[in-house]
Order: sequence, then structure tokens, then C-alpha cells
Amino acid sequence: MATLKELAQSTGYSPATISRILSGDPSLSVSDEARQRVLEEAGRLNYAATKSRRGRAPKSLLRIGLAERLTPQQQLDDPYFLYLGGLVRRHCLEQRYVCLPIPALGDSYLPPEGEGLDGIVAVGEFSPAQVETLASFSPNTVFLDASPDESRFDSVILNYELGIRQALELLWELGHKNIAFLGPDHRRYSASPAPEARRESYLSLMARHGLGEQTTILDCPMEVEAAARAVRAALEAGKCPTALLCANEDCAVGAVRALKDAGRSTPADCSVVSFNDTPRSALLDPPLTSVSAPVEEMVRTALRLLVQRAAVGGKEPVRTLPQKAVLPPTLVCRESTGPAPKIF
Repeated sequence: MATLKELAQSTGYSPATISRILSGDPSLSVSDEARQRVLEEAGRLNYAATKSRRGRAPKSLLRIGLAERLTPQQQLDDPYFLYLGGLVRRHCLEQRYVCLPIPALGDSYLPPEGEGLDGIVAVGEFSPAQVETLASFSPNTVFLDASPDESRFDSVILNYELGIRQALELLWELGHKNIAFLGPDHRRYSASPAPEARRESYLSLMARHGLGEQTTILDCPMEVEAAARAVRAALEAGKCPTALLCANEDCAVGAVRALKDAGRSTPADCSVVSFNDTPRSALLDPPLTSVSAPVEEMVRTALRLLVQRAAVGGKEPVRTLPQKAVLPPTLVCRESTGPAPKIF
């Protein structure tokens, strides 16, 4: 995991500036280019610390299109998707594949220039019309973090229910019963209305644990300021959970900020669990306990599925039927969680 000192040496920005960028400090005046450089470099240094696969024999050259549902600004707001797209590019480079961006045109997409594509990696959730546009460029399309049509396309998604269960089991072991969920009721950037899987899992698992009557939903978009406002409103209304289970990292950042502004300590007064675990989770104060998505394995799996269905050099594809890979997250425990406070 990259340290602030390593990030400062790599980016040229001071540790203080990097810390404020990673924490989403709204008072910091910095360009989007600077934010993107810091976020991408944090991901790159974390990636470089993993096992290298260089030195393997190069595979056949493939032309792979990369379609990203989120705009660059939206990716800065949610670095999870920034890292997914960046890892697709890096793994293609390592495997000697040509990675071609598929440019957006309004609500549609344009085919890359040059010869046809051997396949497409599509990051995020796309509308039915956008799915058909991508399929017209190449029927060999793998969806990453979405699964729009399991009868036609390969997909790689995260087991959200398992991640929420891991988080809740930790909090239950620490004595927490008054656990609130902080996040939206529907998926962010979803092309069509779809219930937020993390929220649905929270409600179901709390009920199964006999705590259905103690569920609390703090409804907000998965954005820092929106989450902070939701937590402040709850505290002002006298709703004081002993733990917050957050839909994503931005929600967790907003929660910790609101608790601090209200004079509450994390985790002494309220534990906070995040979701996604991008590199900034370990660099915040306090470092966030987080459900960690195996982003590298998600990308490797997506490319492996794509290659299996690619017709390379006139050869028949290894596989013709689509597959859906559901990968397990892991829980990374840090300083933002602790025993439930005693109530006298």
C-alpha cells in the first residue's frame, strides 16, 4: 500500500495536499487534473506492489475496446471506477493487447478507428440501447461491475451480499446492534431503476439476525457532501447509531467528517465501515475499515473471459456460451471500527 510520502515523491504534491485530495476536502482549491493524477498514482502504486506478471511469453495481439459508462468527472467522484478502467489499460499493456477507448457521443458510443475489435470490456452499467450499440461493434463484450444480459454477454460482478454480511458480522461481534445504513435506495449511474444491492442486503441480513426493528436508513446519494448532510440531520434529530455501514467510500468520508463536526469520535462514539476500499481508505484519519473489492482479479477475469470467446487467427473460440463470474470481496479491518459504546 502506498504511503503519503511515496505519493508525494511520485506526484510532486505535498503530503498535506495529497491527504486533503484523498479525503475529499471541499475547501481545497485544486484542479481536476491534479485530483486525477493523485488518485491514479495512488492506484498505480498500490498495483505496482502486487505480484508482477512480466516476463511471461507474450500472447497473440488482440484489439480490445474499452467502454466506460462514467464520465471522467464522475470517475473522479468515485475512484472505484477510475481504478477499474485504469487496470484494464494496464493489464492489456502487460499482455501485449491493443486497448482502444470507445468514445462517447452523447448517450451513445462511436466505434474506434481502424480494424474491427476482438472484444470489448464495458465498465459500469449501460442502458439497453447502449448495450446494443456496443454489441454492434463486437458481440464479444464483457461487462465489468454489471450484468445486463446473462444469456448473451460475459460479466464480472462483486458479491455485494457477502460483503455486507462480512461488515455486519464484524459489527455484531463488536457488540453493535444499532447499525444504520448510509446510502441510496437505487444504484448510482444505473441505466434503468435498480435497487441498491448493498442496501437490500443490509435490510435482509439485519432482519435475519433478529434486528429488523432496529434498522435505520440514512438515505443519500453516494457523495461526500450528501452523506455528511444525512449524518448531520440524523444526529440533530436524535438518531444516534453506534455504527454506520456505508454504501461506498465517499459516504464513509462524509460520515466521518459529519461525526467530527458534531464532536463525535470515530470509532469511540460511532464505528464506520466503508465499501470498495480504494487506496485512500488506508490514508484517511482514521483509516477506514472497508469491504475490499478485488479489482485486479475482476479485471483479470474479464480479460480472460474475453479471450476465451475471441476468434483469433481464424481459430474457433475456446468457449461460445456466456459466463457470469461473481467474485467475493474481503473485509479489511482498520481503525474506524471498535467496540460499541456502553450506554448507561
